[in-house]
Amino acid sequence: MKVLQRYFLNEIVRSVLFALAAFLALFAFFDLMNELQAVGRGGYKLQHAFGFVLLGLPSYAYELMPIAVLIGTIYTLAQFAAHSEFTIMRVSSMSTRMSAMMLFKIGALFVVATVLIGEFVAPKSAEFAEKLKLGAKGASLSQEFKSGLWSKDVIKKDGLTGEVTGSRFINIHDILPNGELHGVKVYEFDQNFHLTAIILADHSIYAGAHVWRLSNVVQTDFVNGGSTDINTAIATKNMPVKDMVSEITPGILAVLFADPDRMSAFDLKAYIKHLAENSQHTERYEIAFWKKVIYPLSIFVMMALALPFAYLHFRAGGVSLKIFTGIMIGLSFQLVNSLFSHLGLLNTWPPLITAAVPSVLFMVVAIGALSRVERH
Repeated sequence: MKVLQRYFLNEIVRSVLFALAAFLALFAFFDLMNELQAVGRGGYKLQHAFGFVLLGLPSYAYELMPIAVLIGTIYTLAQFAAHSEFTIMRVSSMSTRMSAMMLFKIGALFVVATVLIGEFVAPKSAEFAEKLKLGAKGASLSQEFKSGLWSKDVIKKDGLTGEVTGSRFINIHDILPNGELHGVKVYEFDQNFHLTAIILADHSIYAGAHVWRLSNVVQTDFVNGGSTDINTAIATKNMPVKDMVSEITPGILAVLFADPDRMSAFDLKAYIKHLAENSQHTERYEIAFWKKVIYPLSIFVMMALALPFAYLHFRAGGVSLKIFTGIMIGLSFQLVNSLFSHLGLLNTWPPLITAAVPSVLFMVVAIGALSRVERH
């Protein structure tokens, strides 16, 4: 059985990597054609376009891995069936359960690879790609917002701990690719939403440990909580530097420009916590989080869908027909997965159910197909 396991592993890994490379080459070509339209504008050159496309490949690898596993496994099993190898294996006492277990072990390797790509490689490469593009064009991350970027935070008694004493709204005119903030405006309110302070800063850098270092600061304090009385005392002071403790980090700011589906589960969890603490909607990011958790497990579903093809013997079409069928199944899975994400968001379905239903449905189909081919 160990010999068969190694044989299955070598053949399936080779086929999956070939299918994945073919998909990545195709998507890279389309992306490059799209980026060539921007070459020559500002400082954006051909090498920047190639770099941007290459840095986008890990995200595609994460998204396409289940389809590549499905097609690669179908191709391998179809070859076994075409050469009667699978028939010989069955005659040699290899049961359906044993073959399923071998595929499960191989699938576990792809699950681990998918998790590593989705959590550590793809988010960072996507971030670097965006910074490369914006840096070459001399643009800022917040340029798409006419009034700048807005974010909300809570003010706590001891910085990051203690009771909540108020809230603050932060407006940022520009966020440079290196994370520096320009044109920072902070509006602080007490728990009764009376304005207590307005802080203006030319620029700010992140000093670490949830501390933002504001430079060239003008702070206006409303001593009586922003009363409309004309006699209300107002104090204004200028400071060269001011440290502001906030739960907002560069990672949270980057989330506002990132596609939730391309973020890591860790970043999504942190941002969901931030939104919840500020009484903001979290449904979109919760669905993306659970999809991030469940999506790698869909590789097991793809393996289960591929196994029945080893039992099929087509008189015409052969391997090519099976591969075409596999491509259609993979595309259907991606469409259903995307459809349920939108339906779940519109109908406020539980995020876990929304993310899990497509995989469960296709697993039921796989089990039904396997039972049918075994009976016949």
